[in-house]
Amino acid sequence: MKYISVSEYAKKWDIPERTARNYCATDKIKGAFLTGKTWNIPEDALLPKKGKQKKFSNNSLLNILKEQKDMKLKGGIYHRTQIDLTYNSNRIEGSKLTHEQTRFMFETNTIGIADQSVNVDDIIEATNHFRCVDLIIERAKYKLSESFIKELHYILKSSTSDSRKDWFKVGNYKKMPNEVGGNATCSPEKVHAEMKALLENYNAKDEKTVEDIIEFHWKFECIHPFQDGNGRVGRLVMFKECLANNIVPFIIDEELKLFYYRGLQEWESVKGYLMDTCLTAQDNYKAILKYFEIGF
Repeated sequence: MKYISVSEYAKKWDIPERTARNYCATDKIKGAFLTGKTWNIPEDALLPKKGKQKKFSNNSLLNILKEQKDMKLKGGIYHRTQIDLTYNSNRIEGSKLTHEQTRFMFETNTIGIADQSVNVDDIIEATNHFRCVDLIIERAKYKLSESFIKELHYILKSSTSDSRKDWFKVGNYKKMPNEVGGNATCSPEKVHAEMKALLENYNAKDEKTVEDIIEFHWKFECIHPFQDGNGRVGRLVMFKECLANNIVPFIIDEELKLFYYRGLQEWESVKGYLMDTCLTAQDNYKAILKYFEIGF
């Protein structure tokens, strides 16, 4: 029988050495024994089986996303969602990174771009967006709040060129008037009151439908509470709220971009434009879930 050290066992199973040492001390690793102060662990020892753990949520997809995120699993639905959501949401806002470049950044934490001029903000905002996706998975069950929305914005825009501008408030509501698509938005001094009212009305609903979530998104974009980054924060919130309410989420891709913008413009008169666009995106995500054999 060959034996390995605590550090070798911890490295083999990608766990902290403290955890491995605790397994030995509590007799959870069969055949492990002490020589002086050093634990000797059988080379073929497996990880101890954990007791029955409480489910993260009642949403099977959210549970899988959380599990794969914690495992740092490659090639699963979490991996696919990170890349697709980050690439498409940033692309809609003008990022020049390709889907393959976004994938490479997520998988290797390196850039890998040669013979091409790339905007540094595109790279920073892509890596920041990965962190935002992790946050919406971790906090999906939490009630939507101003502080959470501001935290998403803070993560998304941190270390960008905008964050170095005195008048640009990362993680805080806008200080200067702005517009979207040539349309006026809420004035800076009214943003807090408008956001508070929007969230109170939305959170007062016990069960949210996909239409409730899409309508919240439209109202959020009309307020346009931040100086920049509203679209990406808004789409992250939609994804989170779908997970929170056991609704299959969706990703607005580049092919749906113009239909998405038209839907936002026409929501008050024809809600069907935006609804149909989002439901088409939902069908696309359902196809991915089927591929990964995940029920919905």
